[in-house]
Formats: sequence, structure tokens, C-alpha cells
Amino acid sequence: MAHIICIANQKGGVGKTTSAINLSSALAVLKKKTLLVDCDPQANATTGLGINKNAIQKSIYHGLIGHADAASIITPTDIDGLWVIPSRTELYGFEFEMMANEDRFKVLGRLLSSCRDGFDYIIIDCPPSLSLLTLNAMSAADSVLIPLQSEFYALEGLGQIFQTIKRIKQGMNPDLKIEGILLTMFDKRTNLANQVAENAEKHFKDMMFNTRIPRTVRLSEAPSHGKPILHYDPSSPGAEGYLALAKEVLNGRRARQNVVIV
Repeated sequence: MAHIICIANQKGGVGKTTSAINLSSALAVLKKKTLLVDCDPQANATTGLGINKNAIQKSIYHGLIGHADAASIITPTDIDGLWVIPSRTELYGFEFEMMANEDRFKVLGRLLSSCRDGFDYIIIDCPPSLSLLTLNAMSAADSVLIPLQSEFYALEGLGQIFQTIKRIKQGMNPDLKIEGILLTMFDKRTNLANQVAENAEKHFKDMMFNTRIPRTVRLSEAPSHGKPILHYDPSSPGAEGYLALAKEVLNGRRARQNVVIV
């Protein structure tokens, strides 16, 4: 049965989708059958894997509103061992259509339950907000991976997502755990990045991944070519970083820990 990891942060531009794409592809490279679920209406994870949104007949939206099952919307990628449930802009209508549905927080979990046994890992890319889509992802997930950008205000935003995780644990998903906090866009040459890393380690030591994802041009270029960094430039520091992250996830050192959030 697949381990489901939700990648979430209410802040935009923290490397959330980049991490979803590249962690998924790294797990596939390590011979783990992986499904990437694009839960963001912007659909950047879909296009970042080279999927033409205009060529697909149905997206995750149709699965969430009950017009398609998971098997009919799972789409192969050019990467061995990696599949995607794609997204499109129609997903923006999900919250409005689910407003009166009493089970609106559980629809993603039900959708994925039918295909969970077919994968080793399911990675969910969430929108940059604590929306109904993100709450669905957290309700369906076993754990949450939180990207943390190496910038001055980054730590301030963690309180909100921790409180959201705490509420999910108290109600919809009591078994939800913290997969880990991942430092992204890290530039070891700057005092600011090192200070953020030091503060993060001090306050969240038990939750921090050892891996730090560097800020690199190649990592930023890869999505425009529809490729993860491991297939765009496998020898780059970004590729090495996400491969190291995948190995940490497989080792389970940060995950499955029932971290108390207060």
C-alpha cells in the first residue's frame, strides 16, 4: 500500500511544486512506483512533467466531483515508474461545487483509495493556500512535507500550517504525521540563508531533513523543458539534492514521527 505524502505550504514561491515533481521523479529513479497528484489549479506539476493539459480529456477535477475514477485519469509520464493525475484550471471550481457536500473534506481520499495498492508512494502537490483542496490532501495523506524557503520571513509562516495540521489530526485524520521540513532555495554563501537554517534547526530540530535544496538556475530551467531535474541535468546540485531527499524519505528517519504540535 502506498505511503501518501502531501507537500504543503500556504506561502507561494517556496519550492512546493518543484519539490513535488523532483521528489516524485527521484523516488521513481530509486525503483519506487510513484504517483504524483496535481491538486493545484495552476497545474504547474502537470506541465512540469511534460504533460499537455489541452490533450487530456479528464483531470483530477473530474475525479473529485465523481465524474471519473482514478484509473481513468492516471496518466503515464516519460519517466519509468512515474505516473501523474493531472490538473487543469477547471479545478478552481471545486470549492464552489463542493460547498454543500457534507463529505467535502474526504473526496480526494476516496478517489485515491482505489489505486493506493498499485503504488509505493503517492505525492500530492497542493495549492499555495490552506484551501479545501489542501485540507483534502491532508485528510488523505499519511504525512506532510513542508518546504521552507531560506528567507527572512519563512519561519513566521510555519505556525499557521502547524495549526492546520493540528486541527486535521484532531478531527479528519488523527494519524497524520510530519514527514519533515525541507529547506529550499538554500544558498550557503549568504549569511541570511545560513541564519534561517540555524534558526530552523534550533526550533524544529526533530522535523528538519538533513538535505537542503540549493538555489540553482538549472533547477529553475527544468520545468520549462517538461522534465524533472534528474532528467534535465542529472549531475547538477539540484538533482543531487532531490535524490538525497528521496533517500531520506525511504529511510524514514524524519517521517512516521508523531511530532507534537502546540
